[in-house]
Amino acid sequence: MNIEQLEHVAEVARAGALTKAAEHLHVSASAVSQSISKLEQELGVQIFIRNRQGTALTADGKNIMKKVDNVLAAIGDLKEEANRCTDTLGGELKIGIIPGPINLLIDVVSAYKKDNPNVKVEIHEIGPVKIIEGVENNELDIGLILTSESFDVQHHELVAEELMEGKMVAGVHEHSHLASFDELTPQQLIGETLVLYNDEYIKQFAHDTLSPYGPLDILFTTNNIEAIKRAVQSGVAVTLGMDYSFRTREPYSSQPIIPVEITGTENESLHLSLIRRKDSVPSRRVKEFMNRVRGSFRKYERGGGR
Repeated sequence: MNIEQLEHVAEVARAGALTKAAEHLHVSASAVSQSISKLEQELGVQIFIRNRQGTALTADGKNIMKKVDNVLAAIGDLKEEANRCTDTLGGELKIGIIPGPINLLIDVVSAYKKDNPNVKVEIHEIGPVKIIEGVENNELDIGLILTSESFDVQHHELVAEELMEGKMVAGVHEHSHLASFDELTPQQLIGETLVLYNDEYIKQFAHDTLSPYGPLDILFTTNNIEAIKRAVQSGVAVTLGMDYSFRTREPYSSQPIIPVEITGTENESLHLSLIRRKDSVPSRRVKEFMNRVRGSFRKYERGGGR
């Protein structure tokens, strides 16, 4: 029995299929299968049932899986304790975040890297579905996504922690005639050309809020946030997004985009939330980063970072 076998068992249990687990582990499916078979032979217990639908834990396998999780968690704690002995953190920290509010993380990541120079930080600015999949598959340590009553991640193998309440607004050029309004009505926006991030919530919001007043004039939808910024900054279009996506701080406030509230959109409470897996104990580097994020977002909620 070795650590690699336990890691293979844990990944197959999470993925529900040998091939998918092998992809996550970056090894061949046959290598994973052989590893698990050897462990089953050594223990004298069948851990998985393999069929065309995938791979499922047997009754004995479920009991063994609890022990495996405990062992892997203990190994993680051991590695973290070794880091504490040298008073340094290392390894990788992979974060997924929806486009827009990444500007709120700049100071957090900068301070974190200054204190932990040996940690390699990767930030992936992607859509919420990809973030959820990444956290579920252990490809991302944590994610920052939008949650609401209509989009809750509790039914996934994840736990969500609300960090900041927000609302949908229109993003307009600072010299646009719309920038002088405190609020915009759907009737005003329906006459504007829109550029939208390719996100299901944003597209659904645009349809539900504006389409009752006329056909939507959408120039394009894209996953490229810079393309959206350029379209708005050039004055050819208006965009829709969360208000905190447009919050900036010196010396980063170089984009002439003004957020304007939209009337009649106060019904649903929206939050920027931190998500992670329920069944894994965060490593010390992840815990430390999450604590810094919590502190930073509490400051923004009090208005200190606007």
